Amino acid sequence: MAEAIFWIALGCTAYVYAGYPLLLLAWQWWDRRPVRKQYHEPSVSLVIAMHNERNHVQPKLQNCFELDYPPDKLQVIVSLDAPTDDTEALVREYAGKGVEVVCSSVHLGKAEALNSGVAIATGEIVLFADSRQMFDKRAVRELVANFADASVGAASGELVLLDEQGKETSDAAGAYWRYEKGLRGMESGIHSVPGATGAIYAIRRELFAPLAAGTILDDVVIPMRIVLAGKRVVFDSTARAYEVASRNANSEYERKIRTLAGNYQLVVQMPALLAPWRNRIFVQFISHKLGRLLVPYCLVALFVSNLFLLHGLYLVAMVGQMVWYSLAGAGWLASTRKPALPGGPSTETLNE
Repeated sequence: MAEAIFWIALGCTAYVYAGYPLLLLAWQWWDRRPVRKQYHEPSVSLVIAMHNERNHVQPKLQNCFELDYPPDKLQVIVSLDAPTDDTEALVREYAGKGVEVVCSSVHLGKAEALNSGVAIATGEIVLFADSRQMFDKRAVRELVANFADASVGAASGELVLLDEQGKETSDAAGAYWRYEKGLRGMESGIHSVPGATGAIYAIRRELFAPLAAGTILDDVVIPMRIVLAGKRVVFDSTARAYEVASRNANSEYERKIRTLAGNYQLVVQMPALLAPWRNRIFVQFISHKLGRLLVPYCLVALFVSNLFLLHGLYLVAMVGQMVWYSLAGAGWLASTRKPALPGGPSTETLNE
């Protein structure tokens, strides 16, 4: 029994992080569906939800004004979720410069803020953004070009994590994010990605349905609704947003907890995702989203079962696990002794 549990747990973990990428590589060789991009200029509503973001208001809105897109076709909407700092006053300074403001007097959460913002959107395309990330000047133009393909219902851009020198980060967080973007690129080429990058993604306005109060992962719920509606959700690496990578282990841990909770919530809210006859990207969703929910349990099962198999190859495996967890613990202790650097992805951004 211990041997069976060991190999099942090991196989599950290996599939999620290595087997699934290999499957995608093989899959895209015989079933690749390129997007028929064509540059055009539909009307776009850029919706930015904010709570207490006084340090990011001015850089973000200035970035919006510098985008390479016709100003008369770009509606900028800031939806305020009952801020308690100077965010509202700072945003309203831009009201006379073309920024439309909607403000809730009660703190209801990001989902309700997005609902309020989309309610006044007039563009054919609704583009969602967070307050902390800066768009490349051509980001809007590149993203909306995907909607020339009638099969596309949503398009996600690429978040680029930068170091303190303004270069793409090459540390562990950067390596993991590049791995994640590689998966999304392959998934997009086959059909759709099971979620978008919260910092930059766009949808056809007619495909939006109000989010339920308390929705954690809007950038997964909205795209997966669109997949269930029969449209594609594609990933475009030429539509870029930039942000300084975080060195704060606590914020990273909180982000992971939030992402995992959001995925559990997603399954409860949208059970149709578990039906392969309804979900056109069932394999991708199970492998990319739900598989990662199982990995922590698999690791526990792997360790416990290994305690009963301390001989031969199994002894080597136990030593390897002990070394791995010791290094992880040492890394955590080291991170708690370093001051957190400013910046870093918001909790809405790097959803898995």
